[in-house]
Order: sequence, then structure tokens, then C-alpha cells
Amino acid sequence: MRGDLSLIADWIRPGSRVLDLGCGSGALLAHLRTERAVTGYGLEIDTDKAVRCIERGVSVIQTDLDAGLADFDTDSFDYVIMSLTLQAVYFPAKLLEDMLRVGREGIVAFPNFGHLSCRLQLGLGGHMPVSAALPEEWYETSNIHLCTIRDFEQLCRDRGIRILQRTVVDHLHRRSLGARLLPNLLGEVALYRFERNTKPQRPA
Repeated sequence: MRGDLSLIADWIRPGSRVLDLGCGSGALLAHLRTERAVTGYGLEIDTDKAVRCIERGVSVIQTDLDAGLADFDTDSFDYVIMSLTLQAVYFPAKLLEDMLRVGREGIVAFPNFGHLSCRLQLGLGGHMPVSAALPEEWYETSNIHLCTIRDFEQLCRDRGIRILQRTVVDHLHRRSLGARLLPNLLGEVALYRFERNTKPQRPA
């Protein structure tokens, strides 16, 4: 299982209901089912990956995430997860809000476009960055909405999303002191756990 998925698995309470967006071959859900008695579904657009989910015994629905989550009722899940997919959807802000409609908490992981190597390649080299966390050339990548850690946290503030936990790691999903102290500069992959901000508004 990928390192980002292992980190996410540590955040999931046993017995939870989980919806995994862009679940790939179902590795995370299969692991959570075995290790944490989790139930849930995966959503995946790729036919071959959906078939792999079925072979693993993972419940999967083949669909495009850009179609939204209208088929799911409010608070249907404890967690809605989207790892390394946020940057590849057309309407990331809308999908984040939809995640928190159908789930009590959301979890995302994404490559940090503010990492030092990206800044150097763009600023000094004058070309779109290619790195271990962003390995494809600009004309081959599925990424359409790359963002930085600072961008994501501003989006959460703008949309009334409360961040519960953040982990910033390198492309091998290892923690370091540098990434902890300067996450937007030295972190290659960011993982967040978040919920709706239920803090009451002050009267006008």
C-alpha cells in the first residue's frame, strides 16, 4: 500500500463507515476492512482499477468525481477520503464541500506545488516543475488544479472548513524536521483531516 494511504489509515477509527474517492485498486479500503473492521465504498473512474477492487472484495462504484456526490445522503459516512486526486478534478472546492455533506470528516492528500524544487524549476529554469511528487511532464499530467499548502489552507478558511490535523512529508512519505518547521517550502506531500466549521457565528 502506498505511503500516503498508510498515513491516512492511521487516522481512521475502527468500525467506521468510509467513502474513498478515486480509490484506485481498492488497497486502502481492503486494508481498513481487514485491520479496522471498516465498511464503505470506493468511487473509481478507471475500469481496470474498478475490476481490481471487485477482485479484492471491495465495493466500488464506477463514476466520475466531477459528477459530484449527489447519490449519497447527508452524513452517510464517518470519513470521506480523497488521496492524490484533489488536484485532478475540475471543481475541487465544490467537491470538498460535498465531501463534508456526506461525511462527518474529510481527508485529503495532495502534492505541494510550493515545494522548494518546484519554485526553483519555475523561477530559475522557467519551466513547469517535474519532481518525485509530480513526475509527469506538463503535457502528460492529469493535474489541472495544482496548489500549495498555503492555498489549501486559505480555501478552507474561505469555505468554513476546520482543519483538525495536518501531516507534511516528502515524496517517500517520511516526516522531517524541515517539513514540520517550513511545510510550504520543504513539504512535498500534504495530508489533511478536516470537518465542517460548526462554531456559531456572532450576531451582526
